[in-house]
Amino acid sequence: MTTHKNQRGRYAKVNGLDLYYELHGSGQPLVLLPGAYLTIEAMGELVPQLAAARRVIAVELQGHGHTADIERPLRFELLADDIAALIRHLELEQADLFGFSLGGGVGLQTAIRHPEVVRKLALTSTPYQKGWLVPRRSRGYGRDER
Repeated sequence: MTTHKNQRGRYAKVNGLDLYYELHGSGQPLVLLPGAYLTIEAMGELVPQLAAARRVIAVELQGHGHTADIERPLRFELLADDIAALIRHLELEQADLFGFSLGGGVGLQTAIRHPEVVRKLALTSTPYQKGWLVPRRSRGYGRDER
């Protein structure tokens, strides 16, 4: 699979994970967090449009795209710790976060758990509480079935 032209894909070792990210554009850093099952490429024209005015740090979360899965649960809190570790790995004091769906939940938890590395937060289509899945689909997401 290829991603956007002129992409600069890299891996950061964070929390036992080889986290894939790409750098696009220049300016104020903006971490882009795609939704469940999405890759950076799946975010389409959003990446170059944001990169026209920002330094976009586009991430593929654990088990998504170029980032392999590891032996730990997929939990917002753990994924948020990965994003905070990436921001520190990149030696940034702070970054803005933009998260879509699952990425929004990760962004929200990053701001809650690591407010010192988050300057601004933008979320779209984001779950904010347990119970966001219908009961039959919630198995494995920390929710009892009804």
